[in-house]
Amino acid sequence: MAFAPLSLALTSCSFQRNRFLIPRCHYYSVQSCSRIPTRVSNYQNPRFSYSVSKRNIIRSVELDRFITSDEEDEMSEGFFEAIEELERMTREPSDVLESMNDRLSARELQLVLVYFSQEGRDSWCALEVFDWLRKENRVDKETMELMVSIMCGWVKKLIEGEHVVGDVVDLLVDMDCVGLRPSFSMIEKVVSLYWEMGQKERAVLFVKEVLRRGIAFSEDDGEGQKGGPTGYLAWKMMVDGNYRDAVRLVIDFKESGLKPEVYSYLIAMTAVVKELNEFAKALRKLKSFAKAGLIAELDADNVGLIESYQADLLSQGVCLSEWVMEDGNSSLNGVVHERLLAMYICAGRGVEAERQLWEMKLAGKEADGELYDIVLAICASQKEMTAISRLLTKMEVTSSARKKKTLSWLLRGYAKGGHFENASETIFKMLDLGLFPEYLDRAAVLQGLRKGIQQSGNLEPYLNLCKRLADEGLSGPCLVYMYMKKYRLWIMKML
Repeated sequence: MAFAPLSLALTSCSFQRNRFLIPRCHYYSVQSCSRIPTRVSNYQNPRFSYSVSKRNIIRSVELDRFITSDEEDEMSEGFFEAIEELERMTREPSDVLESMNDRLSARELQLVLVYFSQEGRDSWCALEVFDWLRKENRVDKETMELMVSIMCGWVKKLIEGEHVVGDVVDLLVDMDCVGLRPSFSMIEKVVSLYWEMGQKERAVLFVKEVLRRGIAFSEDDGEGQKGGPTGYLAWKMMVDGNYRDAVRLVIDFKESGLKPEVYSYLIAMTAVVKELNEFAKALRKLKSFAKAGLIAELDADNVGLIESYQADLLSQGVCLSEWVMEDGNSSLNGVVHERLLAMYICAGRGVEAERQLWEMKLAGKEADGELYDIVLAICASQKEMTAISRLLTKMEVTSSARKKKTLSWLLRGYAKGGHFENASETIFKMLDLGLFPEYLDRAAVLQGLRKGIQQSGNLEPYLNLCKRLADEGLSGPCLVYMYMKKYRLWIMKML
């Protein structure tokens, strides 16, 4: 993922001593996490003198495993003089490096970075050295990768040391001020580090701080995959299966006055879809247990709670969609209606889902034929005849195979909703078109009609379907028995 420059509301991000003479220069010392930098104390002691041996420098650099002892002879005296001069802190690092520019190779400058990046050293110098290299156009790919590795190490140590979140954000700001811009998002890297270390609450606080300070960040493609810190954090929650938490995160950020990226709303809508889908699965399992007699039937109070939970999720999804429309651009309209369509399908809302199909079409994002069939089945289960008629108009211009598939979905929708007479009419329509329903579909409708005789006493739908199936060769002749209780008379009829 591309990394957009970090930026704050500053008049300038130029490198100044006062900006970096702050405690974060010594975040990384093992001996102390003091908020007072060594550089300041050195200036306050006029009798301070410092000398550093060549062997100490070699040993120190070796700690980072950047070079081996075999390379000791390859380093010039200028390298050791530069280290000693920078350690004394009597001149600006840029002045020291400028005076030794011709005496230091690219490799030696990298080693200077490594030396000052280690624990117990003045990390401020490493930042200044890199800034000077960038201004001198001496930052090649290898040097950039080295400094990125150093910065990632510093970030990791801050997180492992449980420093306040503000310290981590400050470090990222410093990184941008010295022109360090890796090919990936450091903000997402930080979120991942917090997440992997189980510090999920700190990850949330970190993203809040990034948004509060208005730090710029990279946004992803139009499909809304992970783009930006809020979306990436919500995505991490979804990976863990915490769909509702991901939704709440984005909504809470927005309602608290922060400005999450637009794509985070789309990711939160995806979380709504997943939560609705999981909720529907659990509900189906619950109903199957009740049907098998393993648990009691759901009472009115429980049904009300179920409907309320589902309605809350849908309202949150609609709210998120409105924010996308307000803060985003028209190119996202199709994606928004696609998410809303998935939400209504999972919730079994046929009419609302059908409306989203047409909204998608108007936005230039045609839905797949399978989605039309699914929505048709939902509408059939709810006997929404007007919506069914509109959806069936699309079937008229399709192939025979496609028509059979669509009508099969319609048939199953009617059967699922208990509308067996409508299902029977659908079978007749299929047979008129030369299409033959599947055996299980025919059997389910016949069974439903047979059960309906006991309730309504109406034999005609069942008898008509039996006769038509027999005429089409889809069933053999059958005997129909009817008992007339008033006359204590059995009547048999061959179909």
